[in-house]
Amino acid sequence: MLQGWLQEDIGRGDRTTAGLGTIADQPHGAVWIAKAPGVVAGLPIAQRVFALLDATTELTPLVAEGSHCEPGTAIAEITGTLGALLTGERVALNLAMRLSGIATLTRQYVDKIADIPAQLVDTRKTTPGLRLLEKYATRVGGARNHRLGLDDGVMIKDNHIAAAGSIAAAVAQIRQQIPYPLTIEVETETLAMVEAALAAQVDIIMLDNMLPSEMAQAVTLIRQTQPHIKIEASGNVTLQTLRTVAATGVDYISTSAPITRSPWLDLSMRIRQS
Repeated sequence: MLQGWLQEDIGRGDRTTAGLGTIADQPHGAVWIAKAPGVVAGLPIAQRVFALLDATTELTPLVAEGSHCEPGTAIAEITGTLGALLTGERVALNLAMRLSGIATLTRQYVDKIADIPAQLVDTRKTTPGLRLLEKYATRVGGARNHRLGLDDGVMIKDNHIAAAGSIAAAVAQIRQQIPYPLTIEVETETLAMVEAALAAQVDIIMLDNMLPSEMAQAVTLIRQTQPHIKIEASGNVTLQTLRTVAATGVDYISTSAPITRSPWLDLSMRIRQS
């Protein structure tokens, strides 16, 4: 992926840097600076970007991956040929800024419920081609990863239920086809659907877009009936509603917000004077 993104940016060559002549072949140093407060993520990936251009390039983190930094903080030093530093700058910074933005917003969500047992998990609402990196960023921010792809587990949603005719029919049909030990999760929107999922003896029940009061009733019903079943809450979760949802007693809260709503964290690179 990194090679493709470098090719996209470089095209037929970095005209500007190549125009510097032999200067571009000389060893130089650079520093990355945080220009806004946030959680740093993506430094190991940035190192790989530069190494693909020049194997002798070294990126030395000055802060730990996942650290919170204030504006003006030097987060990494890089040494290598000037050509590698300048040509790889944009791709490396773009990735680190995107991932740091996700990690920053994820950390805000995680901190919001730090004193409550419920855990924050991500979703499959990711940028095509960037899922691995975006989910990495949520992990750096403190969340847990949900399914990486459709092959990681069974999640029976409204359209599956509609196609099969009922929760019971969908679970029975799919259970016959999947390999052990894949788990089965069912998305529910009402207490009646929760009861149907309990009757089908699924592994995880998702409470989707329920009011907090109804969600609390569903949690009580599940705990009293089959306490081993894990409970996930989902649907329009925001920083403002997060604690209310967590207080209902669910095990997990899934939200795409840290990925879909996060701004990039502003970072910059400065070449050190020779």
